[in-house]
Order: sequence, then C-alpha cells, then structure tokens
Amino acid sequence: MASQHNKTSVAAISIFASGGMAAAKFAVGIAIGSLALISEALHSSIDLVATIITWAVVRVSDKPADDEHHYGHGKLESVSALGVTALLYVLAGGILVEAYSRLSEGTPPPTISAVPFVVLVLDIAVNLWRARALQRAARETKSQALAADALHFASDVMGSFAVIVGLILAGLGFWWGDAAAAAAVAVMIALLGLRMAGSTVQTLVDRAPEGAQEKATAAIRGVPGVIDVDRLRVRMVGATTFIDTIAKVPRTYPIDRVEEIKRSAQIAVDKAFGDADLTFTAVPVARNNETVRDRIMVIAHNSGLAVHHVTVHDLGAKLTVSIDLEVDADMQLEAAHDVANTLERNIQEEFGEDVEVDVHIEPLEPELPFGVDAAPERVQTIAAALTEYAAGGDIHDIHNVRVRNTDAGEIVNFHCRAAPSMSVIKVHEHVDAIERALRRAFPSVKRVISHAEPPRA
Repeated sequence: MASQHNKTSVAAISIFASGGMAAAKFAVGIAIGSLALISEALHSSIDLVATIITWAVVRVSDKPADDEHHYGHGKLESVSALGVTALLYVLAGGILVEAYSRLSEGTPPPTISAVPFVVLVLDIAVNLWRARALQRAARETKSQALAADALHFASDVMGSFAVIVGLILAGLGFWWGDAAAAAAVAVMIALLGLRMAGSTVQTLVDRAPEGAQEKATAAIRGVPGVIDVDRLRVRMVGATTFIDTIAKVPRTYPIDRVEEIKRSAQIAVDKAFGDADLTFTAVPVARNNETVRDRIMVIAHNSGLAVHHVTVHDLGAKLTVSIDLEVDADMQLEAAHDVANTLERNIQEEFGEDVEVDVHIEPLEPELPFGVDAAPERVQTIAAALTEYAAGGDIHDIHNVRVRNTDAGEIVNFHCRAAPSMSVIKVHEHVDAIERALRRAFPSVKRVISHAEPPRA
C-alpha cells in the first residue's frame, strides 16, 4: 500500500539522519568536554533507537487481522511508543545525576570553538526537516509511532538551542553554563516523555478519540432506516477506527432491507473516519406510525406463519380482526387448529384480551406442477373471452395472454390497462369479476393471474 511505503521510507531516512547527527555530536562533545553536548548526543542516540523500532514496527502494524490478532496489529505502534518513553526517562535521570555531580564538584567548563556551534546549527536544520516530514507522514497515515518520532525531533531542536546557550555561557566565563544546559536538556526530555506517555496510554486503554462518538453517532443516525442509536463504542487500533453500535430499525423491515442498512452504515462511517471497521447490531423496534395490520403481520412473521387478507375493524369498545391463515394442506385439523389458537393468543397478548380474533384456516397453495404452453388456438380462445368480459367496463386492452396446461388444470396469465387515477381496490374488483367470469366459462381453468397497468404514455 502507498501509505505503508510512505511510513517505512520516512522512518528509514530518519534512521540514517539520527545516526549521523548523534555520532557527530558525541564526538565533538567528548573532544571539548561538554556534558550538554554529550547529553544531546545521547538523546539523539535514543531517538536513533526509537526510529529503528518505529521503522520495524510500521512494517508490521499495517498487516491485516489474522487468527491471533482479530483487530489487526496497530497496537504495536502504541507499545513501541511506550517503550521509547521509558528509555527517555532513563536518559533524563542519568543526565540529571551527572549534571548535579558537575555542578556540585565545580567541573571546568568545556573548550569553546566554532566546531560545536556548526554541528549544532546543522543538527537543528536536519531535525526541523525530519520533524516536518514525519509529522506530515503521521497525519496522512494516522501513525502514532511516526507522530512520536516527529515529537522527538522537534524536542531535539529545543535541546540543541539549550546546548548553544550553555556553550555561550561557558565561553563568557560562567563555568556552570554547560552543566545547567545539560540539566535543561534532561528536563525537556522528561517533559517530552510525559506528553508521549499520556497519549500512548490513552490509546492502550482504549480511550475513545475526542469527538469520535458524536461523529460516528451522527453518521449512523443519518442512514435511512435507522430510527436511533441505542449504544455506540469507539476504539482506535493503529490507524483504524473500530466502531461497535446497537441501532434501532423498524421491526417490519425484511432481513435484506436490514442488511442494506448495515452496508449503508459502513459507508457512512468510512466517509466520516476514512478507515473504519463497523460492528452493527440491529434491534427491531415498533415505530409510532405502525398500523394494527403492521403489528399483526409482525406477530405472524415472528411465528413463521403465512397469513393474508388481514382485516381490522374498530368497533369503538374493541377491535375485531379477521385473518386467512395458510397451513400445509396435509396437516390434520387438530394441529392446524392449535396453530390458529396460538396466533390468536399472540394477537390478544399484543392488543388485549378483549380483542376479537377470527382465523380462517385454508390449505397453503402448493407449488404448481410442471406445465407446457397451450396451443395457439386455445390461447386465442381465452384471449377473446377475456376481451369480451372486459368490454364496456373500466378494464381494457387485454394483452400478453398466456395459457399453460398443468396436471392441476389450466393457468392463465394476462395484462390489462385501467385509468391511472383508479384506486387499487376498484381495479381489483373489476379484474376479479373478469377472472370469475373466465373460470365459470372454462371450468378447466385452475388459476387466473392478472397484471393491471396504466395506459402507455
């Protein structure tokens, strides 16, 4: 991946830069006897170790999840940053001890020349360039390890300025200037470690990023079909934002519609966070605008029952419900009656004991047997009869007539047209009258399926 290549290349360049500048400062510091310069060289050496660790870690942290690391390898960056913080504190403590020793013993000041100033100015320029490059790469890749490395080099600039001040003081005759500058470097290192430790520990203990919960909640609530977000949790693993949410969806929605909502939610959080991994748990709930018929259909669906022709009448004091319940045609009456009674009880539990429920039991329509197309003459005869029965009514233009012969009888399909302003109930009544007339005239017709449509534009 491009981001992975960017992280590793920037980290690799930093290794060579850290090593070269650390060696130069250490050699000059030993030559002139400057504790401040040696301390800064040791600080750069720690940065070198940190950069090597960073370079190694970022090559692993972007690996995808596997059987042992279900959330990926991004936390390795946080662990490496915590290890570097510990090294910084060890270094800061050692420098402070040595600085105190020199101040208490009155150690002679270092030998002043132009060489250490040239090295330090060059070090400042290199560290500024590295800090900017690493910070830019850290923002692009959301790498905590690179961000920590960039902070190191930014602090090196302040440390180098402190060493310059110490050397100037020593050159002006203040013998304690170098040791004081070394102590200042140690304090800067300690403050840097404290800042790093704070952000790293927050990541390791899964503290949600500032504003991430509100941002993710708003993104998911904006998905059509989501009623509300009941719970949402956010955690960061490397550059990936892991989001775990429980969202409310209408209980009347079919499973495929709920799956569509989940996919839309994933797209929404990806857009909000860039790289997000969403765990979406849908909880079906009743909406305020659910009708009585909707609620009854949910009850039947939850029981795995096929129902149709659900009619509801409000008599003021009570509701009356009539339902056609389809069961296996071979089911014994006693078993079918038990199924109907269970459905009635479930409806009464939902609406109250005084609701009146009548369940009409009918055989589930079997799958039609294999059939063959009827002869063209038979199709023409059926089509002519349909046109005759529709003549003079609101249904017209009988077309696309098909007739098939099966063991169960003839199956007739046809299309027709009606006024676009006609209500569905009126269309159904007129078409139903045509279908009944056809079955009366042709007893061999087992079933008639019609499709009404508005006139052509």
